Amino acid sequence: MNLGYFSYPMPANEPVLNYAPGSPEKKRLKDALAELKNTEADIPMYIGSQEVRTGKKVALRPPHETAHTLGYFHAGDASHVSQAIDAALAAREAWSNMSWENRANIFLKAADLLATKYRPYINGTTMLGQSKNVYQAEIDSACELIDFLRFNVHFLSEIYRQQPVSAPGIHNRLEFRPLEGFVLAITPFNFTAIGGNLPTSAAMCGNVVVWKPANTQVYAAQMFMRILKEAGLPDGVINLVYVDGPTIGNVCFSHADFAGVHFTGSTGVFNKMWETIGKNMHTYKTYPRIVGETGGKDFVLAHKSADPVVLATALLRGAFEYQGQKCSAASRAYIPSNIAEEVKKLLVDGINSFKMGVVDDFTNFINAVIDEKSFDKIKSYIDNAKNDPNASVLVGGNCDKSKGYFIQPTVIEAKDPKYITMCEEIFGPVLTIHVYDAEQFDKALELVDTTSPYALTGSIIAQDRYAVELATNRLRNAAGNFYINDKPTGAVVGQQPFGGARASGTNDKAGSILNLYRWLSARTIKETFNPPVDYRYPFLQEA
Repeated sequence: MNLGYFSYPMPANEPVLNYAPGSPEKKRLKDALAELKNTEADIPMYIGSQEVRTGKKVALRPPHETAHTLGYFHAGDASHVSQAIDAALAAREAWSNMSWENRANIFLKAADLLATKYRPYINGTTMLGQSKNVYQAEIDSACELIDFLRFNVHFLSEIYRQQPVSAPGIHNRLEFRPLEGFVLAITPFNFTAIGGNLPTSAAMCGNVVVWKPANTQVYAAQMFMRILKEAGLPDGVINLVYVDGPTIGNVCFSHADFAGVHFTGSTGVFNKMWETIGKNMHTYKTYPRIVGETGGKDFVLAHKSADPVVLATALLRGAFEYQGQKCSAASRAYIPSNIAEEVKKLLVDGINSFKMGVVDDFTNFINAVIDEKSFDKIKSYIDNAKNDPNASVLVGGNCDKSKGYFIQPTVIEAKDPKYITMCEEIFGPVLTIHVYDAEQFDKALELVDTTSPYALTGSIIAQDRYAVELATNRLRNAAGNFYINDKPTGAVVGQQPFGGARASGTNDKAGSILNLYRWLSARTIKETFNPPVDYRYPFLQEA
């Protein structure tokens, strides 16, 4: 087997296009959006060499324009999951034995296709299917996904180059094998890049994959699958199926060849998966790898030395870009009393200046939340806050699903620092602030650290360097990604490896070399050139 000692250099991050009026990229994207909207998609599952159409069609509609139908995907059942596992296992030997260079070149070609030919289409399917504005789509489905592919090739080549030392007369080496079996990738609606990274990072390591995206992300997921096929990905290496969560779990977690799960989603679902896997350990050929990034209740803590404008900007962007539907979105903020009134005014003015509407209008900063279930849940938190003496709605709070699932960005001010919206994950455009005594920074640190079970992202906003150092140390375990004088969102592949601990996941840092180690199983090989021919050691000889 070719161990692939050739090193792929560290790539540069993919440049973000600006889509300014009159720019060529804006024209290409507008044309692609029109084409996508005027073409009713018929989306199959991809299992082995087959495009599987079941006839059980599920409509895809833009969350911001629910009267329009983008197309239909063909839903599967348990039999299709079993077929996908069989196709993956049939492809395993040839794929794992392929030279690293040839595996890598498939994903590098996919990155180039994303950056050029398919850029407007991967962005367009993300905008329409997930209700992202043009900038949010560009940094996700184009730039971040391209970066995942290119950086992971580099990181994996670095892993393959790591070899042990050899003593005289001995040669030692490490063979980085794929896992023995198949990997299940379960991906969320909110990032096309996550949808692409979870199956490809495992596949890049020589694994075969069954991939289940969220139904609300199928439109972009199938576009990426088509790109992988065009880039030369062999049949069966990644199998894309559309089934519900219990179905995928029942089949995969009871299969002897289940070797690992790469997951992004809710903490509750991940906990249930872990429990099921634990109960089925007697079934498996090997201990499965369990990698998950789950929920968050991400914080922004401001010190009395904070610049109010910097703080308000971090909150406006961090809480409300992509309607607060980022795992890392700012959801709770602790504001010192000395700047609270100025910050609240800036938040009100900022939110009142937001334009909200369809993604086709590039002047809209805010679009729709993902679906009716999410809309109703978010609205219930807002309605309760309007009627609770411990909270008040500072700005926003209007909800309308007559044409799309639109929720006006909302700031709740909580008198009680343990008010429900300061504690529970909402996953929508709702920010809860609590004003604390500016001279009680130490107590505020304790609140931040103990209020939520999550530990994904967080920020400290301060000009006082002692306050920055204190917060960095005291909040060491409160966030896996910690930001100083910035919003807690926007991790860039290769720059800020992403992941949290506590109830936020296994902290295996997507976008770094650490994640790839999880999809490899090392074998140590020692060769002795002059093997001994007598068991006796010198100490056994008589004097």
